[in-house]
Amino acid sequence: MFIATAVVSVVLAALLLVSAHGKLTREPKQMQTLKNVCVPEDKVWLLATAEIAGAAGLLAGLFWWPVGAAAGIGVVLYFIGAVAAHLRVGDKRIAPAAIILVLAVAALAGRLLTS
Repeated sequence: MFIATAVVSVVLAALLLVSAHGKLTREPKQMQTLKNVCVPEDKVWLLATAEIAGAAGLLAGLFWWPVGAAAGIGVVLYFIGAVAAHLRVGDKRIAPAAIILVLAVAALAGRLLTS
């Protein structure tokens, strides 16, 4: 079970870092999506910081389970917010956020079951 948790955590951490990179470099597609869900452009760095912290916590959590559990909870909450932000404005393109949410739930469950 730990191997599955590690794989999911590493994949999720990589996705979070790619997403944070896109926000920090102001990748046009990401910026348009954030604009569509009413995220102020001057606050995008906060989302990127949360994603980087989540990735770091997931990876550190492979060595100390409480950190992984806390990071998992944070990432799950982050992506619940992301899905809600899309739904709030009527944007039906929630698949990327929903898929990452499912991965975050899997990482959290795995971390809690292998503590």
